[in-house]
Amino acid sequence: MTSPLFLNWTRIFGTRDDDGEPGYVPSDTLRLAIEETAAPEAGILLVLRRLRLPIILVIFIFAVSVLGLVIIPGHDAHGHVTHMSLFDAFYFVSYTAMTIGFSEITPLTTVQRMWVTLCIYLLVTGWAYGIGSLLSLLQDQSFRRTISRRHVTRKVRRTAEPFLILIGYGPTMRSIARALDELDRRFVVLDTRESRVSSVDLDAYKADTPALLGNARDTRNLVLAGLAHPLCEGVLALTNDDRVNLDVTMTTALLRPGLPIISSTLSRPMAARMQSFADCDVINGLDRFGDHLRIRLRAPAAYQLMVWLTSAPGTALPPRRPIRADGGRWVVYGKGQFATELRADLEAEGVPVTVVSKNEGEGLEDAELETAFAFVAAGDDDTGNLWLLEAARRINPDLFTVALEHAPSNVPLFEALDVDFGMTPSTLMTIEVMARLAHPTLMKLLPQIPRLGDQWSRDMLQRLVERCGPRKADLWRIDLDESDAPAIQPWLERGDVTIGDLLRDPADRDAVLRMVPLALIRDEEAQPGPGDDEILRPGDGLLVAAHRGSRQALDGTLSDPIAATFVMENRVVPSTWVGRKLARRGDATPSGAR
Repeated sequence: MTSPLFLNWTRIFGTRDDDGEPGYVPSDTLRLAIEETAAPEAGILLVLRRLRLPIILVIFIFAVSVLGLVIIPGHDAHGHVTHMSLFDAFYFVSYTAMTIGFSEITPLTTVQRMWVTLCIYLLVTGWAYGIGSLLSLLQDQSFRRTISRRHVTRKVRRTAEPFLILIGYGPTMRSIARALDELDRRFVVLDTRESRVSSVDLDAYKADTPALLGNARDTRNLVLAGLAHPLCEGVLALTNDDRVNLDVTMTTALLRPGLPIISSTLSRPMAARMQSFADCDVINGLDRFGDHLRIRLRAPAAYQLMVWLTSAPGTALPPRRPIRADGGRWVVYGKGQFATELRADLEAEGVPVTVVSKNEGEGLEDAELETAFAFVAAGDDDTGNLWLLEAARRINPDLFTVALEHAPSNVPLFEALDVDFGMTPSTLMTIEVMARLAHPTLMKLLPQIPRLGDQWSRDMLQRLVERCGPRKADLWRIDLDESDAPAIQPWLERGDVTIGDLLRDPADRDAVLRMVPLALIRDEEAQPGPGDDEILRPGDGLLVAAHRGSRQALDGTLSDPIAATFVMENRVVPSTWVGRKLARRGDATPSGAR
């Protein structure tokens, strides 16, 4: 874990930018991390150290062979005594040692042939020893890790696009990585398991994804993974080890103040420690399970809308399955933190709950389930939960069933059992994280939806289906400022633009674009479901659900003055310079002269 002395030193002596705010990384820390792989000497020295003896041996045998051929006398075609030149001897030994073996030199004497024969055996032995040492080096784990580490860090330093750092590459992070890849978002993976690091390349992402082997609790590994890179846009620490998540959160908050952090924990005290140290999003998968169930109990249409908005584009509208909150007593079978959290969530909704804590393998009691309304299987593994659900339904076929699904691979088994409500913590984590990363504006809207009432959600779902169809449309944020909406600024400043006006089709002003405004963003606050008569102001933002064709049409209204004039004033402006000149001249002509 990062040394507390180092953390305090960082707070006091960390570099600061021109505005007096903390800088990216203290220079000493950055230098120590980069020096490990930035210079080529690390890999070269390791090669020379391991191959030093084989290289020296081959060079020695080569030199002795050349020297012997120079010293030993030979005869030319006329019987005169000759000596090979140094170059001829080097040339002869070179093609002999390389097993090429063609002959261009004057025929050798018996003594020279005896010397060459000895040299051949020595050179073959030296080459065999050298090649064996090289193969052994290539199979050495420390050498391979050194080369891989250097290769990965070079790719990170040369990254020219914004990227995220993913701590760990378990099932949850892998599903998040795939979702990020679908959105063309770049990321770097840091994990302690070599098998997981190797699997990154096998997952075949669109872009080359750097994956670094190392412990995230080592500050140097975080820096090498890109924490000091100016294009790093956030860190995701979603491992199963709360100490790792806490350490990453603390280190990131100190070295990169203000950098977005998303972390996870199953402990409320640990979540409080993370949030007290850094302004980060902390997700508790088990707690969120209960929150989802509470929303479905209280507002099934709101839950249906929230699930649909956080799903992938093109997803069909999920079915709405209301639950009677006053249906009767719930039985939660399980023990541990999840059962405690779920009991508190259900009792907060006024639902009577009975928690049954038994050891694995103990049967269910008929009396507990015959009069119950719902049964929750909250065991420690999926096999046990599947057995509990089947046994409970044999006792009471009318039970509303809820299951904690541990492994995503077992989800089809629960679906085959027709469980009424079930989710895996990894699925919940993926939904929560992607909602924050893909659509940060959506996170300002989602917490308000359950409080708006179920009727509001029904109306919004109806508008979405009528305008965008039964499959989820893309979500977009539109900023009505000078850079993104220059063409409509004059009307915005006069207060003449309503949402209904803005959403007119520039090709047919009487038609409405296939687009639904979900929220109006004003002063960084989200106003859900604005009406068509809402007057827009300069600098406002809109979160809309729309198909790509409608988005392109709206972009034309926002950027093209001719399209904006037609949409706002129902007036056609000539598209050519000559036409506009003639139109202005015609407007300036006195009525009596016409």
